[in-house]
Amino acid sequence: MPKTKFQGIIFGLIMSITMAYGMEVYNVALKEGGLSQMTNRVFWDALLEAAYMWIFVFSFSNLWGNRIGHKLAEKICRDADSPFLHTIFISCCTVLVMCPTMSAVAAVLFSVVMAGGSWGELPAYWVGTVLKNYPMALLWNLFAAGPITRLLFRRLFARQLAAA
Repeated sequence: MPKTKFQGIIFGLIMSITMAYGMEVYNVALKEGGLSQMTNRVFWDALLEAAYMWIFVFSFSNLWGNRIGHKLAEKICRDADSPFLHTIFISCCTVLVMCPTMSAVAAVLFSVVMAGGSWGELPAYWVGTVLKNYPMALLWNLFAAGPITRLLFRRLFARQLAAA
């Protein structure tokens, strides 16, 4: 969708923020007792965590997440497939890379550094975090963050996209 480097950066910023916030809402709610025990405070606490987590998402997606995700999607998707299908494959393959990446960041930050967990247990923390977060990351990307990002992006760059 982005046609220029600048547009790509803006798209990446919006996607990073929406993914980080959605995943933080999910994880804070789980930490506070589960989704059925969720209160409005979860939204604020998630915003505080997302205020710095989006930077990790943006950095790692630009370093390798987007590139590997696109390359994996190219292996699955054919040129004859619809643009919609291309978008779905790219989203799924990017989550396939980014969820383990961000789960490693979360395991280090929230299980070891902030919670005082053992560095020796980091592999177990990481696997548990991936297993907990992957279904939500995929669904959040496909049904919320992706559509919201594309909508905002199209609104921000309506003139440039129409001219291209």
